[in-house]
Amino acid sequence: MTYDLYIGDRTFSSWSLRGWLMFECFDIPHRTHMVGLYTGTMQQDLAPLAPARLVPVMRIPDGTVVGDTLAMAETLAERHPDAGLWPADPAARAMARWLVAEMHSGFGALRTDCPMQLHGQWQGFAPSDAVRTDLARLEDLWSLARSQFGDAGPWLFGAYSLADVFYAPIAARIAGYDLPVSDAAQTYVAHHLSDPAFRAWRAQGLTVNYDPMPYAMHLEQGAWPGPD
Repeated sequence: MTYDLYIGDRTFSSWSLRGWLMFECFDIPHRTHMVGLYTGTMQQDLAPLAPARLVPVMRIPDGTVVGDTLAMAETLAERHPDAGLWPADPAARAMARWLVAEMHSGFGALRTDCPMQLHGQWQGFAPSDAVRTDLARLEDLWSLARSQFGDAGPWLFGAYSLADVFYAPIAARIAGYDLPVSDAAQTYVAHHLSDPAFRAWRAQGLTVNYDPMPYAMHLEQGAWPGPD
């Protein structure tokens, strides 16, 4: 039972990262296909997957096409109930769904001002008040999950779950822009940066060259803060 997963880019596509982690971190067999997100061929590449128009998108083994990371997450959890995509505890599972839904629809300032990039760390980035508000909200949500359900491991609900999948690109943003967060939040970010799946994704992305570089800023860029 192998799925086909279509992604746009590894270094810059935060939504593609979410889609891939759903498969990679829960050992769900899949084939990965690249879509021309930055080469101008995305519409053509996605035509056989209509009505999909964005990445990621997956084709399940019976041929059904599912787009949007939230729909993909729920479909995979439904089809693989023993894979542990959601926490087993009902209260933890309810909170995890809440955190995923809020991530899926919110944090607009953070997303707009700090596009995900995995090359290095921008030096001297000054977050706006709106970004700081988003960071404060993240701190509240992460702290709540960790305090109530995080005793069994380093992730939001102890064991790795879809909640961590959805917040992985946010961890990358915090790292890539050196955003001001608490020590507890930095520890959670560091778990993402050192996770083998995240590191493998980043390493594959760094094999691609861009001219011009997407989302370039007029700032110096230092070394990536996590392990290579």
